[in-house]
Amino acid sequence: MSDGPDIEWAAQRRESIGEQLSVLGKVGFFVQLALLAIPSLLAVYILVLGRSAPGSGTGIDFGSYVFFASVLVMMFTTYWFFRYIKLGQRMKDPAQHPPRSTVLTTLWIGLWAGCLGIAFSMLLLLAAAWRILFVLLTNPQSGMLIAPTAGSNPTYSLSAIDAVGLTLLIISLGAELVVLGLTLWLLFRMTWPSASTAKGETEMSA
Repeated sequence: MSDGPDIEWAAQRRESIGEQLSVLGKVGFFVQLALLAIPSLLAVYILVLGRSAPGSGTGIDFGSYVFFASVLVMMFTTYWFFRYIKLGQRMKDPAQHPPRSTVLTTLWIGLWAGCLGIAFSMLLLLAAAWRILFVLLTNPQSGMLIAPTAGSNPTYSLSAIDAVGLTLLIISLGAELVVLGLTLWLLFRMTWPSASTAKGETEMSA
């Protein structure tokens, strides 16, 4: 990535984008920080308490590992938005502002991390929906076992943890969509030519 024409990175434009980077970085950071607490607690429950509950059906499986990966991606994007705040502050400093290519690279990393988080959340949502459908189809249509009793197979039952997990997946997906939306807007502001640039190009072509 090249830094482009100097007019693209004029002081006024750089400071304007830096201000937006700081503000949107704070929005994304605190939104994700608030939404990250509950999925993290659920991950600890699955990792620590789920193993010590025999017959609960909440042990570590492939879906749990995907969920852990989703939480890790969300932690990374939360940290990355904290970097947006620091980067925006540096951009407003005439003596220490980073090159345009560095800002673009940082935003692209945040974009792809958000896409990865969305992919994990969608995969987990599909798995949860498929499990609910499987339970509903395998139980008698006249009635079904909602919570497993002693000696029953938890695979063919639904419990409160299933509803909680589904809710948390929707929350995680919402957080990653916020990440994607804010990063796309910042990339748009970085790559879209300013009014002065567009005017200069028009005059040159004329």
